[in-house]
Amino acid sequence: MTREVRVRFAPSPTGPLHIGGVRTALYNYLFARRHGGKMILRIEDTDSQRFVPGAEDYIIESLKWCGIEIDEGVGVGGPHAPYRQSERRELYLKYATQLVDAGWAYYAFDTAEELDALRKEYEGRGETFAYNFKVRTTLPTSLSLSKEEVEERIARGDIWVIRFKMPENEVVKMHDLIRGDVEVNTSTLDDKVLYKSVDALPTYHLANIVDDHLMEISHVIRGEEWLPSLPLHYLLYKAFGWTDSQPEFAHLPLLLKPTGGGKLSKRDGDKMGFPVFPLHWVSPTTGETARGYREDGYFADAFINMLALLGWNPGTEQEIFSMQELIDAFSLDRVSKAGARFQPDKAKWFNAQYMHRKSAEELSAFYQPILKEHGIEVSDEIAGKAAFIMKERATFVSDLWDLTSYFFVAPTEYEEKQLKKYWKGENPARLAELREVLASIDDFSLENTEKIVHAWITEKEYGMGQIMNSLRLALVGAGKGPGMYDVTSFIGKEECLKRIDHLIANVKPLE
Repeated sequence: MTREVRVRFAPSPTGPLHIGGVRTALYNYLFARRHGGKMILRIEDTDSQRFVPGAEDYIIESLKWCGIEIDEGVGVGGPHAPYRQSERRELYLKYATQLVDAGWAYYAFDTAEELDALRKEYEGRGETFAYNFKVRTTLPTSLSLSKEEVEERIARGDIWVIRFKMPENEVVKMHDLIRGDVEVNTSTLDDKVLYKSVDALPTYHLANIVDDHLMEISHVIRGEEWLPSLPLHYLLYKAFGWTDSQPEFAHLPLLLKPTGGGKLSKRDGDKMGFPVFPLHWVSPTTGETARGYREDGYFADAFINMLALLGWNPGTEQEIFSMQELIDAFSLDRVSKAGARFQPDKAKWFNAQYMHRKSAEELSAFYQPILKEHGIEVSDEIAGKAAFIMKERATFVSDLWDLTSYFFVAPTEYEEKQLKKYWKGENPARLAELREVLASIDDFSLENTEKIVHAWITEKEYGMGQIMNSLRLALVGAGKGPGMYDVTSFIGKEECLKRIDHLIANVKPLE
């Protein structure tokens, strides 16, 4: 029987979700959908010291904006609820003590001060302290104390932790779906803390393994920063007797700075002028803000398309993918082992490509709020038509106002360069002639207006450029914009005549 594919995205609510985390969620989602599986959202909030109010809602909203659908988990529910680790806290002690009873873990009663003193002592000898097989029986642990003394210490409320008893000199053989076979000797590893009495909470290592097992996770797809933890996680599955149901692992490459050196950070974004988070964030504790791709004007589908190709190669020349196309093409064997360098200009390129592909109806939904900010109230059809005419010249929806404002607001000032070039000589008189030609047209459609004006220019043997640029000056106020007949048909005959009259009446021709 083939095992059902079940993956999870398990962020900690310690602040805004980095785009590296979004990419991890995306790859999990693509893998799940590709294989007809389930996508689970679990919130790993056991680190109460780093918990940030609002971060969980931010994570959920980010995934929703990106189009990453959750099948089970926080905000959705499901058969393995609860999906917040803080709400599962009573589960973990049972599993931690199970490991102690089986000889795979032990109680340790060292205080933080004692451990700091030990580290300094080792440093003084030019050595590095590691809590491992060499020292665990010399320290106050259940491996060196009698059973009675251990029970007495626990009963009187001494602070303790449960540590994993890392085997000595064993080779852990592991397989990663991206990196292949990996071997590690356990003598190089320390005894990680699994559970802490001080807050009655597990560490990441224990909670992660227990929850993945209970939630029947089939594949763990996570960042490469967790690769050093893989031997411990393999051994935990062995210690619990869960090797038959152990998930397969895949560790994703880092997102690197645009310069290529080191992990992409908020500081890089601040310094170079781009966001590293999907949505705008305001810290509830410090008031510090961070830019978001959504608020910076990126389309969600462009953002996702860009992110998908940072570390994954489809094996073809195709660059533009819908979400369904990404699902159909995605495979872990085409995920790179090397870090992926983030390119801000490429992110803008993707957004421009999506801008150019959007329909008038789609663009209208994005453009209407901007028009309203400028006091413009028009139908969705009109807003969409204006955006559609100029979309090829735009990268962001925010560019559209500068590109199309003259569709809605008549110019009251005129570009000096254009005035010097076209508002002199015979041009003002010829624009007055053109005004009468336009006034005589009944069918003011783009095609008919163009046909009549071109015939008039040809008959008069006027220069096409001089006439059309004088008209552009009157209607737009500057040497920009689409074809002039796009403008005339958009603003209509009455407005065209009014703008020509305004230029003629208010601006004296140059000598």
